Amino acid sequence: MKQFPSLFAISLFSTLMLSSPASAQERAFEPSRREVVLETTSGNIRIALFNETPIHRDNFIKLVRNGYYDGTLFHRVIRDFMIQGGADDSRDAQEGEVCGETDTGYTLPAEFRLPKLFHKRGMVAAAREPDESNPAKASSGAQFYIVWGRKQSKRELQRQRERLDTLDGGRTPMTDEMARFYSEIGGTPHLDGAYTIFGEVVEGMDVVDRIQRQATDEHDRPVTDERLMRAYVVEVTTQQAPLP
Repeated sequence: MKQFPSLFAISLFSTLMLSSPASAQERAFEPSRREVVLETTSGNIRIALFNETPIHRDNFIKLVRNGYYDGTLFHRVIRDFMIQGGADDSRDAQEGEVCGETDTGYTLPAEFRLPKLFHKRGMVAAAREPDESNPAKASSGAQFYIVWGRKQSKRELQRQRERLDTLDGGRTPMTDEMARFYSEIGGTPHLDGAYTIFGEVVEGMDVVDRIQRQATDEHDRPVTDERLMRAYVVEVTTQQAPLP
């Protein structure tokens, strides 16, 4: 089963920014990015894919176009943490059945891009096997999660700063921007440098919120199925020149 450390191992400043991790103004000056829409039983989630992680971006697009995700469940949901989907065995899972044991049969090499891409609320990242069997931190071929997380205290942020310092000798310290997002919006900083982020939600964080609030069983599967009915690629977000 694809897992995370800690919680998984144990089993904006404006209204616009709070509803979507990247404001319209911020996205207006970014290079073109492919976008994918996830049609779920709770509403639509629109994801922009990062060009900085091309292996994960292209793999996700390939799976979407092949219909791999259609009919799968968000099979693992932890409130105030994240929602996870993309397991092939969830498609026809019976009520109460544990999902997440099957995948594409291949993995993807890690593409960490700290400090630019970090686990703030709304980020989309690849799940993976735990460190014990996967020291290279290679990603699952298909399973992914969308970060919810919670606001971090100064003490928690200091602890994560220290963890990053020991992770790679301080080459990618927590920046002021990272700390600001984690303290004012929320996220899961303990996953930074351990899981590959390849996209972000640009529309539909209210849908993510509804899903992450669902009642779950002892395996973190929602009691009422949260299904990804269809996924499809949409046109890119184009770069715009600044106004004079």
